[in-house]
Amino acid sequence: MRHLCHWRSPLFAMVILLLAGCSESPSPTSTSDDDSERPTYPVTWRFALEEIEGSVQHRYAEELKERIESISDGNILIDIFPYGSIGTSIQLTDLAREGSVHLAFASPGHLADLIPETGVFTLHFLLSDNEDVNRDILASDELMQVFTEPYAENGLQLLGFVPEGWMVWTANKPLRTPADFNGLAIRTMTSEIAAEAYKAYGATPTPTPYSQVYSDLQLRRIDGQANPVFAIEEMGFYEVQNTMTFARPAQFVTSVVSNREWFEALPDDQKRWLEEALDEVTPLAYEVQAELNARRLETIMENSNTRIVELSEEEREQFREASLPVRETYARTAGERGEAILEQLMEMVDEAESETPDS
Repeated sequence: MRHLCHWRSPLFAMVILLLAGCSESPSPTSTSDDDSERPTYPVTWRFALEEIEGSVQHRYAEELKERIESISDGNILIDIFPYGSIGTSIQLTDLAREGSVHLAFASPGHLADLIPETGVFTLHFLLSDNEDVNRDILASDELMQVFTEPYAENGLQLLGFVPEGWMVWTANKPLRTPADFNGLAIRTMTSEIAAEAYKAYGATPTPTPYSQVYSDLQLRRIDGQANPVFAIEEMGFYEVQNTMTFARPAQFVTSVVSNREWFEALPDDQKRWLEEALDEVTPLAYEVQAELNARRLETIMENSNTRIVELSEEEREQFREASLPVRETYARTAGERGEAILEQLMEMVDEAESETPDS
């Protein structure tokens, strides 16, 4: 959702140098010959976000900050860096891999080019329509375990998945059938698999920096975009697009990560505090995204004449059928491990739906 082209500039290098000197936290690779040596408290951790203040990610980070500072009796402090303050989404992942930030959000929309297996979350009509099913699957140890190794191979410790709500399409017309996407220049995230999802509908995927989407929509450089409702409202996309189409093609799912070496080197008490805080925040993430998306939709309807289009199940089925070949593309891109993850996720959804009433 928030994804710019990957570039390294002198400014980016300055950010790394600045971050390296602005915290009392030990470096990810620092070790001590004296196991009895304790860190000097308080210790500050840096948490980098892919979204601006007031977003789902910002609310999540604030909740985590409050809990870990309470659990640790003030021994752990968290500095939150909203989107744009220290880099783009891809750059934030690099900062986490290098250890310049301790915690970060990393979304499959850009991460899939680095960790192809994560592209499974950009596939359409894969997760359940039942929010309870998705919540349980995304929070399950089973799902975490299959992704731990792919993240670790790239220097990242996976700490959890965070859903941010259903992706909603905006354009200057309803998007009721795949034919409505023919030739539509739609903003996509940077990974190739994210673009493939819209190529399947006949659209022209157009990777665009998140901060540039508003102006490109306004100037008609792109014809549409997809994001959860809260993002559409906070970024003002509804001001320059007159129709929102609710097709529920996919949830926007991001991941919380840390530098792997830093995480493994944490003293036992710090690791325990972090894990306890994450356990407390996980269920709140679902409440936060539901509340924000509902409230922001009300704001859009109160402050604009935006047309709200909800697709019927018959209309959604057309898109689902059109999306299926992309799963084969994902399997080829992500290899045997990715294909196994796709099959496992489909099985988890089927099993959970069969056990959940009214799914």
